[in-house]
Amino acid sequence: MTRRPALGRVEFTAMLAMSMALAALGLDLMLPAFGAIRADLGLASDSTAVAGLVTAYMLGLAAGQLFYGPLADRYGRRPTLFVGFGVYAVGALLCTVAPSLDLLLLGRFVWGLGAAGPRVVTLAVVRDMFEGEQMARAMSFIMAVFIIVPVVAPTLGAAVVTVTTWRVLFVLCLVAAAAMGVWARRLPETLPVESRLELRLGRVARAARLVVTHRQTLGYTLALTSLYGVFTSYIASSEIIFGETFGRPEAFPVIFGGIAASMGLAMLGNTRLVRRFGTRRTAHAVLLGYVVVAGVLLAVALATAGRPPLAVFLPLLASILVGHGLLIPNFNTIAMAPMAARAGTAASVIGAIQLAVGATLGAVLDRLFDGTILPISFGFLGYGIVALLIVLATERGTLFRPLVDPVTRPTPGRPQQA
Repeated sequence: MTRRPALGRVEFTAMLAMSMALAALGLDLMLPAFGAIRADLGLASDSTAVAGLVTAYMLGLAAGQLFYGPLADRYGRRPTLFVGFGVYAVGALLCTVAPSLDLLLLGRFVWGLGAAGPRVVTLAVVRDMFEGEQMARAMSFIMAVFIIVPVVAPTLGAAVVTVTTWRVLFVLCLVAAAAMGVWARRLPETLPVESRLELRLGRVARAARLVVTHRQTLGYTLALTSLYGVFTSYIASSEIIFGETFGRPEAFPVIFGGIAASMGLAMLGNTRLVRRFGTRRTAHAVLLGYVVVAGVLLAVALATAGRPPLAVFLPLLASILVGHGLLIPNFNTIAMAPMAARAGTAASVIGAIQLAVGATLGAVLDRLFDGTILPISFGFLGYGIVALLIVLATERGTLFRPLVDPVTRPTPGRPQQA
C-alpha cells in the first residue's frame, strides 16, 4: 500500500535526495583537491595513497549502516537522521584540522559513519511510503535529484582549491550538514509507534539473518556489490586517469560532472522504463547491455595499450556509468521489496554489504593502476560479469521474468511487486 507524504511531493523528494546526497558531497567535492592534498602532505604527484581517503570514507559509510538501521526501526526515522547529520559534521571538522594523512583517514572514516545515517533513513522512508514499481519510480526521482551533487561538486571543489586551501572544502560540507539538519525538521515521521521494533541484539540478528537468507534480497545485494566495487574505483581513480593517462587535469571537473549529468538523466528515464517494462525486465536488459559495452571498452583498451583517444574512451565510459545509474535504483528496489517489516535494518545490512565489500573490491583495482585505463576496463567487465552470474543464479537461469505484468493494473488492495 502506498502512502502519501505529508510534504508536497517535490519537497519530499528533494529533501530525501539532498539528505542522501550529503554522502556524495563528501566524496565528489574533494576529488579535484587530490593534487593539492598530495602536495600539502608531501606525497608524490602520481601517488595513489590519496585514494585511501575514498576507501576510508566508504568503509565508514558501510560500518555506520549496521547501527543506523536498527536505530531507525526502534526510535523512528527522524531522530536517526539527525544523529547522522551530527556525526557527519564531526567527521568533516576532524578532517578540517587533521595535520597528517593518517589522521585525515581517521576523520574520513568518522565522516563516512555520519553519512551512513541519511542514506539508511532515506531508503527506509521510501520503503515506508511506497511499494513495488512505485518504489522504483520514487527511488529514480530521488537518485536523479541526488545526482545534481556529482554534477556540480567537482567544479565547485576545483574553484575553491584555486583560491584557497583544500581544507575549506570540508568546512563547506560541515555547513551543508547543518543546513540539512534545519530543513529536515519539516520531514514527518514515517514509522508509526506501533510498528517500532525493540533494540535487542537477538532481534537485530534475526532481521539481518532474514536479509542474508532471502534469495532475492541477498542475490541482488551481492550483484550490486560487485558493481559498486568498480564504481568506487572509478570515483577514486578518475582524477588521476584524466590527469595522468589523458593529460587533461583541467578538464576533469567538466568531464566528471557531464558523466554524472548523464547518469541523472538516465535515472529520470528509468521511471518511464519501469512503468512500461517493469523493474526486473529493465534491470536485466541494462545489465546485459552493460556487460557488452564493458567488453567493447576492454577491447579498445587492449588495442591501444591502455591509452585510447579521449574521444573514444568518453562515450564508452559514459555508457557504462549510465548503466550504473539505471541498475542502482532498480537493484536496490528488487532487494528491498521483500523487506517491508524490517525496512530500516534491511537497508542497513544491504548497504553495509554493498559498500564494505564494494570499497574493498575498488581498493584492489586502485592499487593496480599503471598509468593506463587497462585496470579499470578489466574491472568494468570482470565485475559486470560477476554481477550477471549472480543475477542468473538468483533467478534460477531465467531473466526478464516479471512478477507483475507491466501493462496490467494490480488488484486493488494488493501490494505491487518488483
